[in-house]
Amino acid sequence: MKFPLVIVLCATLAACGPEAGAELDQGNFGNATMNNMLVHSSPQNYTIDLARRFASEVDSTINFEFDSAVLDAQAQATLRQQADWIKQFPEVRFRVFGHTDLVGSEAYNRDLGLRRAQAAVAFLTAQGISRSRLEAVVSLGQTQPLIPTPEPERRNRRTVTEVSGFVENNPMLLNGKYAEVIFREYIASAAPRTVVARPTLTSGIGE
Repeated sequence: MKFPLVIVLCATLAACGPEAGAELDQGNFGNATMNNMLVHSSPQNYTIDLARRFASEVDSTINFEFDSAVLDAQAQATLRQQADWIKQFPEVRFRVFGHTDLVGSEAYNRDLGLRRAQAAVAFLTAQGISRSRLEAVVSLGQTQPLIPTPEPERRNRRTVTEVSGFVENNPMLLNGKYAEVIFREYIASAAPRTVVARPTLTSGIGE
């Protein structure tokens, strides 16, 4: 009978473990057919992937002094980091949300949150980000505090920058290449670095 031979072959293959490269498939790489279907049917999935990546690689939040929309040095440094990240993806749009703490009236805080978000957007634009890629600023006022306290709280006085979608008329995306946008920088970062050997300096006297 041939069945034992088949069973032995299957057992041998199973003992060899997963195929080469399988450990790289974490749901984003691999399975090109499924990936291609998602690209054309649900670009929202790629928006979510980029949003998660942005939040993990860059501080998306800046904070403000009490009753102020002025960007301090720390806030400006964070926004520069955000701008550097945003420049990598000219196909992506962003939204900035303004927040306040719970001190003051709802109407005043909504206006203050809006001014804070506008300040962040203006700074990002000054760093070379197209204003058309920064969506209409939304102020959430005092409605979403991180720390639920009626007292002044710096952590509640903030703006949050988020990925909101793709630039619809970008040539890359008109071709449905959402995945290429997301993994472009991963691929670039995997390229081997060229190491230049430094010349050895000798004194001219025997060692």
